[in-house]
Amino acid sequence: MADLITVEDPDDPRLRDYTGLTDVELRRRREPAEGLFIAEGEKVIRRAKDAGYEMRSMLLSAKWVDVMRDVIDELPAPVYAVSPELAERVTGYHVHRGALASMQRKPLPTAQELLAGARRVVVMEAVNDHTNIGAIFRSAAALGMDAVLLSPDCADPLYRRSVKVSMGAVFSVPYARLESWPKGLDTVREAGFKLLALTPHEKASPIDVAAPHTLERVALMLGAEGDGLSTQALVAADEWVRIPMAHGVDSLNVGAAAAVAFYAVAGPGQGPGEGQGQGQGQGQGSQDPA
Repeated sequence: MADLITVEDPDDPRLRDYTGLTDVELRRRREPAEGLFIAEGEKVIRRAKDAGYEMRSMLLSAKWVDVMRDVIDELPAPVYAVSPELAERVTGYHVHRGALASMQRKPLPTAQELLAGARRVVVMEAVNDHTNIGAIFRSAAALGMDAVLLSPDCADPLYRRSVKVSMGAVFSVPYARLESWPKGLDTVREAGFKLLALTPHEKASPIDVAAPHTLERVALMLGAEGDGLSTQALVAADEWVRIPMAHGVDSLNVGAAAAVAFYAVAGPGQGPGEGQGQGQGQGQGSQDPA
């Protein structure tokens, strides 16, 4: 059973994992370096635990202690009970879901290990918006993509915002980082995958015409919001594909495009694990659902 500890001092060193959560640069540097990430909200915390992540501690407002009682009773990690006002002072924002957990990261697999058992893979280039990362992982999980590969400069999927937007889906889809870009794409091709670059370029084939669900192994490449895939990534691809647009719209938000393309690639009647889809690397504007 975890220790339930009431804390009234926002400077208590035991709360260090939760300080300054709104400072993106601080969290980007500190969380991976220290091997931690923050799960926010009851569902996300439970999904992280169920996915096998070790809990370092929990920070709960009083009303959430009973809700999380089964987790508290099951795990040995300390639980810090605080007032909503103190939680806001510690984290720097209003913790409206009332429950945070500091979790221990797991070692990431290599790209080769990840590709060995996959058929439908997402490859992201320079996607550094945490909301978009979370949205893409959520769609990848929902539509049955097998794995995600990240270029070296992609944002951290376990950053608090990404985890929150994905509703914990980042725990459901295995991912790895390529060591170099675009050279790392050679690893994907050598594993037997066809590289499809999602782009609104007029020379790209409509994704439904290309019918990539008929291919044995597909890796769909997505670019960053606004910029899309780089010239180097497009040159490295085996084929360019696009989502047909109406009413003069030239592109979608990368999160929305990814969901459409994942569904298109999966093919009629195919469910999770039976061959899945790809997304689009162009977009404008992302909405922060938090």
